[in-house]
Amino acid sequence: MEGLKEFSPRLMIVSDLDNTMVDHHDPENISLLRFNALWEADYRHDSLLVFSTGRSPTLYKELRKEKPLLTPEITIMSVGTEITYGDSMSPDKGWEEVLNQGWDRGTVVKEASRFPQLKFQVETEQRPHKVSFYIEKTKSSEVINALSKRLEEHQLDVKIIYSGGIDLDILPQGAGKGQALAYLLKKFNSKGKSPQNTLVCGDSGNDAELFSVADVYGVMVGNAQEELLQWYEGNAKSNPKVILAHERCAAGIIQAMQHFNLDPNVSPRDIVGLSQTGAKYFLLGHEIVEFHLLCERWRRAEVEDSNEIFQRFKSAIDPNCSLLHPWGVEENLFTSIDVLRQCYGDQKGKQFRIWIDRIRPLKISLDIWLVRFDKWELIERERRCCCTTALLKVKPDAPNSLSWIHIHETWLDGCGSSTNLCCSI
Repeated sequence: MEGLKEFSPRLMIVSDLDNTMVDHHDPENISLLRFNALWEADYRHDSLLVFSTGRSPTLYKELRKEKPLLTPEITIMSVGTEITYGDSMSPDKGWEEVLNQGWDRGTVVKEASRFPQLKFQVETEQRPHKVSFYIEKTKSSEVINALSKRLEEHQLDVKIIYSGGIDLDILPQGAGKGQALAYLLKKFNSKGKSPQNTLVCGDSGNDAELFSVADVYGVMVGNAQEELLQWYEGNAKSNPKVILAHERCAAGIIQAMQHFNLDPNVSPRDIVGLSQTGAKYFLLGHEIVEFHLLCERWRRAEVEDSNEIFQRFKSAIDPNCSLLHPWGVEENLFTSIDVLRQCYGDQKGKQFRIWIDRIRPLKISLDIWLVRFDKWELIERERRCCCTTALLKVKPDAPNSLSWIHIHETWLDGCGSSTNLCCSI
């Protein structure tokens, strides 16, 4: 199973996307970028990130193009009716077989079509085990009750989920976000790789089932919708493992990590000036995330233009570090880094961000790491991704520090390339 680590994940976060991980009222994506930095610095190497969304694969991929989302190990889509693994999003065939039992999609469509109050959602949202409609909130209760009776008359074992004050989904009874998670946890347990801790995160009615899964922590983010808050009052208010956050979206997820002492729980983006060091932090992840975060802050003029600040760049690079550009030119990065000094503030006041995704480390000797990661840049509305392979070495005089000794960059097709060193680190 591509999404399964070779060991028990230290933490598995299972999060809804729209209005939970992604804040559509935050054009700068600040809370999402805060979470991204925390996850890549401290959790990517030994934990699992799972996105659980009502979106179909088509709309999920559209969201990935619009927002700086990390790449999850597992994706649960279409309100828990589809489970896929890894970058290739290979489907879980076993889950499909489970959902096929007692499901008659044709009859569901026929009976639901008798209700003019139900308006079919677009074709991409109609999935093998999900039939989706829009319905006005004032008409939802009456229609749901009547439709449920008609489906029962056909002896169909289905469930109807209403969320967001407009979306109505009909699924097999065994489907849903909660059942999909329970299926995954059972699968992990059968292989002896159950997560040490699991945190589920949501904001709407179709997330409610997540909070009913046994032995998980849960957070309803500060912007949770009415139907989920009502469910909380009736079902989870006395459960100490489920909290209502006061922070919105991804900031609420970080708040929950702090509340439940899931450590580390402070994003590198919330630290200004000093690096996070110590036994609880993943040294390699922090070096990669903090180095590129400093590049972003330097170019946005969010740190002081001083020799002391610039020396942090120099001290992170080995004097013999080589940078191999995508166009084949190799240069000494330590001597060339001074070009970055000229880039101070060149993105001030602009929508410029850098984030790291998919850190994949391999320790090849006692003091050397081979690591691959994707470096993303947003410059106004243009996004570009650089696939990076690097060697980093533990400093002999500072065992809690690493230095870059080789970097090889490859820009993805369509992202273009640049001979400007400011864009190559």
